[in-house]
Amino acid sequence: MLLGGSFDPVHHGHVSLGAHFAALLQATQLRVIPVGRQWQKDSVQATPEQRAEMARLAFAELAVPVVIDTQEIERSANGAPSYTIDTLRALRAELGPQASLVFVVGADQLQRLDTWHDWRRLFDYAHIGVAARPGFELAKAGLPAAVAAEFSTRLNSIEQIRNTPHGLTYLAQDFAVDISATQIRAALQRGDKANSLIAPLVLDYIEQHNLYKS
Repeated sequence: MLLGGSFDPVHHGHVSLGAHFAALLQATQLRVIPVGRQWQKDSVQATPEQRAEMARLAFAELAVPVVIDTQEIERSANGAPSYTIDTLRALRAELGPQASLVFVVGADQLQRLDTWHDWRRLFDYAHIGVAARPGFELAKAGLPAAVAAEFSTRLNSIEQIRNTPHGLTYLAQDFAVDISATQIRAALQRGDKANSLIAPLVLDYIEQHNLYKS
């Protein structure tokens, strides 16, 4: 199972999403993949190393084995953009043709999936799992037509996804966590600790490194 993000900072929503899908999929491993240089936006405040370390602290308590995969950070160290398709190709090469790989995103990311680099090829390497709030409906979600058609055609059961390597989609409609990293950064800038939104170890790290103060 694969979970990417800027993690700037990592919060309970990220961890809950990972735990939710890990339980659904009976995952043997969770790869947490902090982005390097985002080609669509470049607004991260913490350094790549700091974001990776915060992710390590936040996901350490999960029951599923967790690997903090820094390949996107390493690839973008020379200033190159970070593309999900490159990550999935590398992971497929590493883990072999038969491993079931599930790349997990939120419903907000699904709404702009057609802006991702080479997005249709993602299905050649992984399944895509989407977490949505209760009541979310594909037909009413305002998805781009191409994304809606691709996702609906590939929609399948969690059992089928567990037993095939790639190419399918799954919609988890019982995930209700709604936390914004932007709102958390704003709270931290105001001096609010955001204790209910961030793991204590991550909050300690933020304070020790004087992050998100301005």
